[in-house]
Parts: sequence; C-alpha cells; structure tokens
Amino acid sequence: MSTAADSGPGWRRVHPRTVLVTALVTTGVALGAAVPVTVALAGRLGYARAVAWAVAGAVLLIGCAAAGDHVRWRRTRYRVGTERVDLHTGLFLVKRRSLARERIRSVDLTAHPLLRILGLVSVRIGTGEHTGGESTLELDPVGRAEGERLRRELLDRVTGPAAGSHREGALATLDIRWIRYAPLSFVAPMLGGAAAGGVMQISEWAGVQAEVIDWIADRFRDTPLAQAILILVAAALVAGVVGALGLWTEMWWNYRLEREPGGTLRVTRGLLTSRSLSVEERRLRGVDLVEPLGVRLTGAARLDAITTGLAKDEEAHGADHDTLLPVAPRPLAEAIAAEVLREPGSPTGAPLTAHPRAARGRRLRRALIAVLVPVLVQVLLGALLTPVLLWTALGCAVVGVPLAVALALDAYRSLGHTLSGHYLVTRSGTVRRSTAALQRTGVIGWTVRQSLFQRRAGLLSITATTAAGGGAYTAHDTDASEGLAFASEAVSGLLEPFLERAGDPGR
Repeated sequence: MSTAADSGPGWRRVHPRTVLVTALVTTGVALGAAVPVTVALAGRLGYARAVAWAVAGAVLLIGCAAAGDHVRWRRTRYRVGTERVDLHTGLFLVKRRSLARERIRSVDLTAHPLLRILGLVSVRIGTGEHTGGESTLELDPVGRAEGERLRRELLDRVTGPAAGSHREGALATLDIRWIRYAPLSFVAPMLGGAAAGGVMQISEWAGVQAEVIDWIADRFRDTPLAQAILILVAAALVAGVVGALGLWTEMWWNYRLEREPGGTLRVTRGLLTSRSLSVEERRLRGVDLVEPLGVRLTGAARLDAITTGLAKDEEAHGADHDTLLPVAPRPLAEAIAAEVLREPGSPTGAPLTAHPRAARGRRLRRALIAVLVPVLVQVLLGALLTPVLLWTALGCAVVGVPLAVALALDAYRSLGHTLSGHYLVTRSGTVRRSTAALQRTGVIGWTVRQSLFQRRAGLLSITATTAAGGGAYTAHDTDASEGLAFASEAVSGLLEPFLERAGDPGR
C-alpha cells in the first residue's frame, strides 16, 4: 500500500510495460536454459517428461519474475518538484531518495532494442558527484515522450551563453565514411584475440576442443610453421576487423551532435541500443583531442568533452560517455571543437612550445630499458637452460629496439604546451596522443613534480588540477623555468606565492 507521502499530487509511476519487459527478458533466459536442461534430463526421464519439467520450470521462473516486477512497479513513485526530484521504491525495505534540482548535471536516456520496440526509455538523472548510487536516480522505464519531457524540464533551468556567431541546431551528423577508421584502433586486434579465445572456450565446453585443434593442425600439416602462424594471425585480425566494424556501427549509427536552445549540447547515437547524453555548456571546461596511433597516422582524431558533472563510474554509459565526436578527420574535429567552445578557432590547433632535448633523452632511455631488460633476462636463462631463449632474445632485440626508439622519438615530438586565449593547452602521448585545451578559470591548483633525474636535467612536470574531465592535465618534462612561467601566466596569482624570482628582496 502506498503511503500518503507518495500518493499526493505530482507523483507518477514508471511505465506499466516494465512488467512485460521483464517477462520477455526472462523468457529469453528461460529458453536459453531450457535446452541444456532438457538434454540433461532426457536420458533419465525420457524426452516427453524432460520437456514437461523444463516448460514447467520456465513458466514458474517467468511468472515469479513478472510478479516481482509488478510489485516493484506498484511500489515505485517519482515526482519532479520545483526544487527537488524524489524517488520512492521498495516493499519490505522502502527507499526514499531525493536530488536537489540545482545539483542535477545530466539527464541521459538509454533504450535497448526491446525498450525501443515498446516505446520506452531508461532515464538516468545524475549530479556528477563521485558518491556512487547516491548521486543518481534511475527511472526504468518510462515512455519516450515522458523521458524527453524530463530531460528538457530538468536541464532547461538557466539561460546558456549568448549564441554569438556560432550556430544552434545540428553541429555534426554521422558521415558513414568515418567507419574506415574503426579497424585502425586497438579494438580490432583485441576482438580478434577474443574471437580465437572464444572458439577454444566454446569447444572446451562442448567437449570437442581436441577435435578442433586436430582439425586446425590437419589444415596446416604441410605448411611451414612460420607461414601457418601468419595465416592464423591474419584470420584473427580479419575477425577483429569485422568485429570492430560491427561495434562501431552499433555505437555510432544515427550519431548527431546538436546545440539546443538554453545552452545544452546533446549527443544522440546507437543502432540497437539508443543513447542520449546532454551536457550543459556552462559545465564545459574545455575539450580533449584524442589521437590513437593508428588513426593519427591517417590524420584523424576523436573529440572528448572536459566537463564537470560527468561521473566516470561503473554505472556510466561506457567508456565513450564523454565523447562529442567519434574518430573523424582532424580538420573536422578541430572545427567542431571551435563550435563547441564558441571560439573562432580551436585552441587545440595552436602552435605549441617544444620541450628541451633532455626530455627526448629521458624517453629514449626508458624505452630502451623496457626492451633490453627482458632481452637480458632471456639471454641469462638461455645460457643456463636452453639455447632456444637466445634466439628469442635476438628476435626481441631486432624487433623491439627499433620500435622502442621510434615510439620514444614520437613521444618526444608529441610533447608541447602553450596558452591560447582563455585556454591552456597540453599535449603528450604516442600510442594515445592527447591534446587537452582547458579553460584557465577551470584550474583550481598546480602540482609541480621534479625527480632527482629531472633536477639534474633541468626539467620538471607541472600538472593543472581541475574539477572537470580527468581531473589533471600535465605538461611533462618542461624546462624548469619555462614550465613555472607557463603556469604562473596561465592562472595569475595562484602559483606566485611559491616562486622565488631572481632579484627579489631577501632571496
């Protein structure tokens, strides 16, 4: 029975089709479990009785799940007031949670295929604070129209920045040609390895792993070992490429970035599972131009938002929940960054201050140590145990040393920092190069680190701390005096009390 507190005016229930959703999902689970159960029982009870027991168990499971969700639906209420959003739920343990509307930073809509078919969405209301479930309310599910109403009502509470010369409406829409960048990420080889591992695992479950291995061995019986390995690796990569293309299509189909009236950026995307992410522009502190090595070689980049109010926890909508633009040609990413920041040009494209040559030496030494230590270990073990390890050590050295040197030099060339208008810009990384443009007003502190080796080389690393994005953006291995001057100029008055300048009285 509902209490008087949650049965007054303004209180709403989640959509009654939630019971149907639960029943359909449980039906799928029950059917998946019924097949092996029937096979297992058929040998003891006979086929007819095994089917009857499996059907009875499935009906009981579906009925219990639907009944439980019906009780949850009956006991769940939510209300959007002038100052707070309230959610009451629970039967034996009643939970009453409330969020102040002024603290709400995001209202995200998600709908998997079944919800989309039934016209429903799951609404996630968050404050962006890192306090676990206490900082979010989830209404699962409501009608799509109700979800859109909640999103507009909860986010449209302040007047956004003046539009100026920057347009509202669609800023970017899907270009199907961007799919060519999907296989260039590290997802492709990972998916290829996962596919190979999945085949072996499934064959083990089915008790035919030995037969699968023998079948593969028969196919390559007359093939040299090196060639067989190359063919298997190529097959895994092909599977990974296909998987990467499918994953990209699922994630970014129907992509659209738009600026809504009132100063809200909205990203919608998804083929089977639709997702909608809204970011208030007043919470935007900058952008991050991300260039993984593969896509960087083709002149492409991804654009992420640096913003407060997007909690990066396990309940968020995956790793791309702060992405404004998927991997696309870099000039387009720069143009979208300028539009998002309402600037005539993107600060991520500003010329950067190069770092001293001592920073290059540090990267070369670290890269060579990372390669040569395993090589020396193999040489030692090879001398003590088996000459085979001597050959593997030689192979690792021949392949690893040039690769390590190339990556170290690229990492050095990627280093840079500068000030561009209202933004400080830092760039670093080689396998994943990141060019972050952070509003100077978003910096809340500086962290200066200088190891013994950096001190001898006249270098230091200086980190801008902020409440937005990753929380810290570092200019690595800058010249000591130049790095401190950069930080002092970026945010006037924040670092000066800790600096010693030549000619100061008493110094």
